[in-house]
Order: sequence, then C-alpha cells, then structure tokens
Amino acid sequence: MSRRFAFAGAILACLLAGTAPAQQLLPADDARLAQAMAGLQPQRPGVVDAYVVAVALDSDPVFNREAREAGRVLASRFDAAGRTIVLAADEGGDKAQGVGSPPHLAQALSRAAELMDRKEDVLILYSTSHGSPREGINYRDVSRGAAVITPRQLAALLAEHKFENRLIILQACFSGQFVPALAAERTVVATAASATRSSFGCTASNDWTFFGHALINQAMRQPDSFVRQFRRAFVAIFGWEKKMGIAPSDPQISVGKDTGAWLAALDSRAKAAGQPTGNPPSELAN
Repeated sequence: MSRRFAFAGAILACLLAGTAPAQQLLPADDARLAQAMAGLQPQRPGVVDAYVVAVALDSDPVFNREAREAGRVLASRFDAAGRTIVLAADEGGDKAQGVGSPPHLAQALSRAAELMDRKEDVLILYSTSHGSPREGINYRDVSRGAAVITPRQLAALLAEHKFENRLIILQACFSGQFVPALAAERTVVATAASATRSSFGCTASNDWTFFGHALINQAMRQPDSFVRQFRRAFVAIFGWEKKMGIAPSDPQISVGKDTGAWLAALDSRAKAAGQPTGNPPSELAN
C-alpha cells in the first residue's frame, strides 16, 4: 500500500507542477477509495477479465454524471462487476468510489495492476473532462487545484504498471492528440475528437456530452463488438453536428494489430446494459 500512495503522490506533484491547490485530498477521501479498492475482485485464471476505471477530471457536473453512469454501463458491457472503480463527485444518492483526481486515478490504476494478469486481462479507462489544444486533458477542481495532463504524462502513468491489453476512451476536446502517445499493438484508443477539433455537449447542466451520449448511453448499451459500437456513435455524432451546422469533432479510433484476441473475448460476453438514462445533451434540442 505504501508504494502505491507514494507513486500517486509523485504523479500528483508532476501533474500539478506550477499550480497551487487550495486543498489536498481529505483523509476521508483516501479512506473511502482504499475501502473500494480493497473490495475489488481478483482476476479469474483462464478468463479475460476487464478492470474498469471511469474518471471525471473536471468539477463541472456533466463530467461527473457521465463518469458515474459510464462506470455502470462499462461494468455491465465488459462483465466487470466487482472490478470497476468510478472516480467522480457525488450527486445526491448517486455516489462514486473516489474523487476524480490525479492521485486517485493513479491509486486505482495501481490496484487494478496488482489484481490483473496483465498478459491476459484488459484495462479499460474512461476519462471525461475538458481538453486543451496541444496540451492535453484539463484537470480542475475548485477546492484542489488545476492542471493539464499531457499525452506523455498519461502514457507514463499507464506504462508504470506495464498494462499490455488496454482500451482507453477519452472524452475531451482535442483528445485525438493522445492517440500517437498511447497507440500500441495491444491497445485500442478511442477519442471524442481529433487532435485539432472541439467536441460538444459539455454544458455543465447536461447529463451527457455528445460523445458520452452516443457511445456510452446509446451504442454500448446494446450487445455488439466495440468497434461497431464506436462506428455507430461516430455516425450519430456526425449527424448531430451536421444538423447543427458546426464543424465535426471527428472522433478517432486506433486499433492495435494484436488486439483481436482480447477484443473478441470481451465482445463475446457483451450483453445489454439497460436503457439510456438521463437527458440527451441540451444542444440537441435546438
């Protein structure tokens, strides 16, 4: 446990370099996450298990709502009940396992790595936040500080634990800039936008962004292969953007050449994940 917390502190120091957080994580925050991580189930030998980490890295409520529901959908879609950690702000009775923050993300990834057979099992990371061109994913919490997580920093965080099979889904403007840094032979990277385009639907009062609504709330609730689910989401988003007369966000997907075996194993167990919840992005009502 001590090594995990030390590493999380190092990552936080790196990500928040040059910022002045008003408040560090509270002891209760860490205790709550530690309890959730202790309850994660070990992997099953001979079964391709998915370990899901869904994180909201911005305090705007839309991202926290999206991360909490994404955790439920991904846990069902990938047979990952008991192997899922959601990091987001609470809203009423809808609670997550930890705070959406760099140190909690580092801790959750570390715990998943401890429990996985990293040659057999799959890490599934879903991150939702704002993004900055040529910089990366924005981390912002009104009480804890702000930073930008660059593609190189995220790649280093994942490489630390030697995850081999990875499905990384990034919802943020300009998130396509992460593809070159994260793409690998046994990795799938899916992003809400290209490296030079904005994505849409991040109004704070929304339940979903465009990408989250199309991919998580609609396509991934129906059993199918992940690649076809992504393609259906792409078509839906393109249609919404065309109708609104806005520049297309151009979601990206990179499928490594050696992902076929683990994708097929997870896709073979895909099942329905309930009906869409919440309201579509408010921008679609115009």
